[in-house]
Amino acid sequence: MKKAFAILMICLVAFSAFAQGAAETQAKQTLKVGMVTDSGTIDDRSFNQGTYEGVKKAAEELGWENTYLRPTGTTTSDYVQAIYALYDQGYSFVACPGFLFAEAVAQIQGEVEDLNLVIIDDALSAGIGPKTVAIVFKEQESGFLAGLATALKIKTGDVGFVGGMEIPAVQKFNWGFQQGVKYANDNFGTTVSMKAENFVYSGSFADLALGQQLANAMYARGVKVIFAAAGGTGVGAINEAKNRRLAGQDVWAVGVDVDQYSVGDMGNGQSCILTSAMKDVAGVAYDMVKALADGTFPGGQLLTLGIKEDRAGIPASNPNLTPEIEAKVAEVVELIKAGKVVISDNGNGLIK
Repeated sequence: MKKAFAILMICLVAFSAFAQGAAETQAKQTLKVGMVTDSGTIDDRSFNQGTYEGVKKAAEELGWENTYLRPTGTTTSDYVQAIYALYDQGYSFVACPGFLFAEAVAQIQGEVEDLNLVIIDDALSAGIGPKTVAIVFKEQESGFLAGLATALKIKTGDVGFVGGMEIPAVQKFNWGFQQGVKYANDNFGTTVSMKAENFVYSGSFADLALGQQLANAMYARGVKVIFAAAGGTGVGAINEAKNRRLAGQDVWAVGVDVDQYSVGDMGNGQSCILTSAMKDVAGVAYDMVKALADGTFPGGQLLTLGIKEDRAGIPASNPNLTPEIEAKVAEVVELIKAGKVVISDNGNGLIK
């Protein structure tokens, strides 16, 4: 009897462990992961789209449900409502792309204990909850490489900048770009100039017409290249560059956040995008969903990512850059990784 009882208990324990493992596997298989868009749209071919592509790719690989939700507005209340809308539908992970989410995430992480949150582009200085991950990028590094490549391409002439809202992430793109141009002038013999009138912030990430208007004025003043770091507003600037190149003018645009070569497609197999200052929003969104799946989600942490982590830079290849330019940029990348070239994250001595 004792032997039979012992065997029975072993079987029960084994079955219980099996059932628990099966339940956990099933739970993983049915997790829901989502994203709330910021002031732009899901097809902005920039920050929103890149983030959601990362979430969606990981979810599809895992067999998980995924979706995105566009809030009714851009206030903290709008973002809180949108995040809660996903949570109430059973979503256990929500990615929030942009600094505008900071107050909403700070509020919700204090109210909900079982929601995994990822905020991109804000360090949550007020505190990061145990199930929240804050991710910021060294935009100055990718801006630097874009400025370097731009100067090496045009060699001389004026360049400009159209930013979105005047926030740290956009400012660092601007300041890095200027430092990259200056580095090329100092080390590779280029003579590219930068004038304060050609470095502006639009105040918007979603005003395509405004972006085109600002770019039109700059190109009319003789600017050859505009770095458009303004989301949907930046797409307007890119459209102006596209129209002018189609009309035979030798002007360019520099994309932002993701490789925007296709955004500048002129319909003839060519693009007006000289290069793009990228930060790997799709990659980090993908990684966070995968981390949730394997139990390594870094809740409570701030992640600061740049060239050294292979999360910032420009596309390794672009038909508008020669192999020689790409080789020079690659050499500087190695100098940055080795700490021999350091890019400042403030505007000291630069056009603000």
